[in-house]
Amino acid sequence: RIGSVLSGGGSAPTPNNPASWADMYDGFQERALSGPLGIPIIYGIDAVHGHNNVVGATIFPHNIGLGATRDAELVRDIGRAVAEEVSGTGIDWDFAPCLCVARNDRWGRTYESFGEQPEIATAMTTLITGLQGDSLSEPGSVLATAKHYIGDGGTTGGDDQGNTELDEAQLRAVHLPPFEEAVRRGVGSVMISYSSWNGVKMHGQQHLITDVLKNELGFTGIVVSDWAGVDQIDGERGFTADEVRTAINAGIDMVMVPMDYVRFTELLTAEVTAGRVTMDRVDDANRRILTKKFELGLFENPLTDRSFTGTIGSAEHRDLARAAVRESQVLLKNEGNVLPLAKSSNRIFVAGKNADDIGNQSGGWTISWQGESGDTTPGTTILQGIRDVADPSTTVTYSADGSGIDDSYQVAVAVIGETPYAEGVGDRPSGMGLDQADVATLQTLRDSGVPVVVVLVSGRPLDISAQLSTWDGLVAAWLPGTEGAGVADVLFGDHNPTGTLPMTWM
Repeated sequence: RIGSVLSGGGSAPTPNNPASWADMYDGFQERALSGPLGIPIIYGIDAVHGHNNVVGATIFPHNIGLGATRDAELVRDIGRAVAEEVSGTGIDWDFAPCLCVARNDRWGRTYESFGEQPEIATAMTTLITGLQGDSLSEPGSVLATAKHYIGDGGTTGGDDQGNTELDEAQLRAVHLPPFEEAVRRGVGSVMISYSSWNGVKMHGQQHLITDVLKNELGFTGIVVSDWAGVDQIDGERGFTADEVRTAINAGIDMVMVPMDYVRFTELLTAEVTAGRVTMDRVDDANRRILTKKFELGLFENPLTDRSFTGTIGSAEHRDLARAAVRESQVLLKNEGNVLPLAKSSNRIFVAGKNADDIGNQSGGWTISWQGESGDTTPGTTILQGIRDVADPSTTVTYSADGSGIDDSYQVAVAVIGETPYAEGVGDRPSGMGLDQADVATLQTLRDSGVPVVVVLVSGRPLDISAQLSTWDGLVAAWLPGTEGAGVADVLFGDHNPTGTLPMTWM
């Protein structure tokens, strides 16, 4: 009688491949359907930049890069591609898009934001249309989730799960517009934020959830909690009756309880029996959930549509991702027209820890929750992209730390920046500068006397003011995902760098 199951970041079957995912999903679904009520589960996952838990899936640029494209139609097409790959593993529900308006780059989830202005995220709600299609019942459509409602990008100091200190007019002006547009587009679910608004956890905010989201905006879908978010209302570990009552009465319809669902069920049942949570509230929540299950066609077609399994990591989807990478590149400096690079009869030295590392260029929420460095999933690194796009008459030499460079090279490309992280771990309250490895690599390249072009792989603007004057070129590549050749397409001038900053660069 469990109504929904999810895979958290890094939660995957063994082996981690599309067929195993589909088999796992069907096994869960068949078990659910064998119960006395025969109600199918709805399975959810954080496919936040592609079907990023699945080895071999197409990994698109993180939202900050998509925000740099300003291309709402492209983002819609990405939504459709992600929906097909998610459908190919059976999964019905995507916990995306993140519509946070990130106002402080110290926040470790900045890369999940399309930009610092509400207009950017509002425009990019086309991702919802791509995920859900014209109708949820159509093959290859999945339920989308607007998250995290509301104000998660506006916490004081960029503190993850922190406190957003704004009056209601400011909250509405900055953080509400993307959700308003998401509701207008028919988004199927809205996820509540871990953060607080003026000291009160969002999971207990009846005014914002019921009065504003449901009644004022007319949202008729599922309001879902974040991972164990209800358990954070009182700041103590462990569900309490007061937390459960507060959250359900605030308007949360489905509660994400990854560990302690037995206790949660007992507490909620007792609150209903005592009349502190009404049956009308329970019935409303059930109607909202069942409506989406019916709209998805889960009662008629509960098992994986394996006609989409072959789309996972397909050439068509990787081509789309490469186009998205191209459009996301932002040219920030080009002294002496060092860019574009000559494709033929050139000698190029490539350095930097992010030049030949799929894990680094994909960032967090890739195969595992926090992401990790290394060869985590199939794709094309930025180095390989440079080698593939360059003419055979061009020499491309690579050394991660820059050792071996001399003045025989015409240009050095330093691919540097951040290594993977997700929320919490990614918060940087103490500074936004480059790490010592990058600083040392850059010094080695500069000492050679060769012009240096920096390709910065990062989930946010970094503090590069101390180094920038010594660079000839700078391209913000954000977190491009698995298709690093899109970076090379711009470096060599096959495509102009049309991206514009989605965030102020300090």
